[in-house]
Amino acid sequence: MGYAVSKTPSPADLERERRLAEALRANLRKRKAQARDAKVDDQPKD
Repeated sequence: MGYAVSKTPSPADLERERRLAEALRANLRKRKAQARDAKVDDQPKD
């Protein structure tokens, strides 16, 4: 790995990281909502 850890990230790198983090959070929210919906569907009706 030839990547220097002490190197300051470029603005493009920071933007890519920000977009990736936002996409991951959105994906997690969607998966949690799907799991919640599936749990509701699995409960027996009275």
